[in-house]
Amino acid sequence: MHNLKIFLQNVHKNSLILNTILETQNHFDIILIQEPLWSEIRKIPCSTNCDGKPFIGTCHHPNWTAFARSSPSTNDFPRVITYINIRFSSLRFLLRKDIFDHCNVCLISFFNNCVCYYILNVYSDSSHSALKYLKDTEVNINNILLMTGDFNIRDSLWDPSFPFHASISDDLIMTADSFDLTLSSPTNPGPTRFSDTAGELNSVIDLMFLRHGSDELDNHSILPKLRPSSDHAPLIIDIPVLEEFIQTSKLAISPNSEQETEFIKDVISNFNKLDTSNIEDIDDLDRIVNQLSVIVEQMWFKNAKKSRLSKHSKQWWLESCRNALSTYRSERSHKNWKSFKLAVKNAK
Repeated sequence: MHNLKIFLQNVHKNSLILNTILETQNHFDIILIQEPLWSEIRKIPCSTNCDGKPFIGTCHHPNWTAFARSSPSTNDFPRVITYINIRFSSLRFLLRKDIFDHCNVCLISFFNNCVCYYILNVYSDSSHSALKYLKDTEVNINNILLMTGDFNIRDSLWDPSFPFHASISDDLIMTADSFDLTLSSPTNPGPTRFSDTAGELNSVIDLMFLRHGSDELDNHSILPKLRPSSDHAPLIIDIPVLEEFIQTSKLAISPNSEQETEFIKDVISNFNKLDTSNIEDIDDLDRIVNQLSVIVEQMWFKNAKKSRLSKHSKQWWLESCRNALSTYRSERSHKNWKSFKLAVKNAK
């Protein structure tokens, strides 16, 4: 079996948070985002405007394939987007607008050992439009592994600090049940949304629904310490799928690294030990050349480090970015957040 590592967070329309997630969380296979920022990327040629027409987009990264519903108008941008790590492209992930076509619902399908599975990413606003859409849309699909997102519903069923039951929660439970899904309890219960408003309590509104009776049920985690300036904490879950050969890493030696220095030193040292004084014919020469090849190969495996596959060899995330983010997480001051933004800007 292989585990699909899934990361979920509402980034509260903050592009820096989303860029940081895409750059630093490459050990995850799927990233489910709610409330991404959509903004003008550049101007594109337009026959009716000499200044060009605004091209609107959100964060992209060469290591991730983004799936989101296209927007028919400037007032209807998707509140959900799903990123799939490129090393899993062989599983043939698809955005299934033919099943659910709503700006706040993102249904992704993929094939595993010839079986089609689904993952459902949801943002339900204060009027619960996405939940009502899911409830009213008649579909007949099996094998939904996960329904998760920001549901904006407080209820005593999943939030011990909230003493009431909301009637809209019944619609959510019934919708999940129609997909053969059950509410999952986290391994570390606690709030998923943190309020900055005085007198307002933190709450649990980011939820996960997993297959009824599955081993991964009640095994997801909340990561409040990884929460940057967003008011939502990330959630993570591992979902097992059948093993398929997926090459996710390679051996490499970075240029000008300590490993490169040691590799060259080891090769030269072993070359110097070869006895080349008695090369009298082509067979002797072949033997020496083969020995040279074996030395290079052995020293390569000795010094090379395993690295994850990606489309770009140089990452912009530097130690200065990591230190600045760590300082912000420990103190959570506005000054430290500005320092983190400056560190990212300088690194890029």
